[in-house]
Amino acid sequence: MPMRKRFRMAVAGTAAVLLCTGAVAGCSADGSGTGSRSGSGAGRPAVPAKPVWDTSPGSVAAVGDSVTRAFDACTVLADCPEVSWATGTDTDVNSLALRLLGPGKVATHSWNLARTGARMAELPEQMTAAAAERPELVTVMMGANDACRDRPDEMTPVDDFRTSFTTSLAALRKGAPKAQVYVSSLPDLKRLWSTGRVSPMGRQVWQLGICGAMLKDPQDLSAAAEQRRAAVRERVVAYNRVLKEVCAKDDRCRYDDGAVFGFAFEQPQLSPWDFFHPSRDGQARLAGLAYQRITKP
Repeated sequence: MPMRKRFRMAVAGTAAVLLCTGAVAGCSADGSGTGSRSGSGAGRPAVPAKPVWDTSPGSVAAVGDSVTRAFDACTVLADCPEVSWATGTDTDVNSLALRLLGPGKVATHSWNLARTGARMAELPEQMTAAAAERPELVTVMMGANDACRDRPDEMTPVDDFRTSFTTSLAALRKGAPKAQVYVSSLPDLKRLWSTGRVSPMGRQVWQLGICGAMLKDPQDLSAAAEQRRAAVRERVVAYNRVLKEVCAKDDRCRYDDGAVFGFAFEQPQLSPWDFFHPSRDGQARLAGLAYQRITKP
């Protein structure tokens, strides 16, 4: 082959290699140009998956116990759902529903299905009722009554607590598979005892039987009394661990990471009638903690 022809062929081959490995995409390994092009096929940049969690849900269903019903927040021995942290309409409390939906939609796009006195065993039924409303978000604050028994040996066993909570999420998923769930930790009942016991009126009210396992004989600092209170606190910690672990298995569930348990309720945040349930101020603080967690990207 003449030298000039061999030179032209070598230059052409080198150019092809440069084009395939440089600025021009779309060449195959052998330089034939049959590979994928940028922006199409395998070479197209991956489209980020849409986050599972929506930080601005359009409807809210609340399940739980007396805290979500705002018991003793307005008048003695009565529910006051209008100041509920979850679905209340009181602008001073500024409930979660008000913050997420605005005042015009709270009445039609939120439901308070909690019941004063409820324990975790009742949650599957409440969750079924919540699922029937097809909410975009369900709030859960349940379990304090499982620990607040007359005596520590009457507290709900941890395994039973776990079974009921797991069953509850399954009931929700059956009726509302895409509903998001916000799970509040249980408050530190021993801290509530420590805060409320300084009030003479609070001590008198507690003798009527409120959360006896923790609040009975609030001034008794004997070893036996301290052991009783420690047992209740340990059970609350165990319940919170269950809530965290079960929630973590559901992509559309968010636990509050212990925010409510860690919140230091002071006397202004406690009911002036029982020095145990949240006051209006306490309900507002719960709403703020929930909103912060739910709207976090």
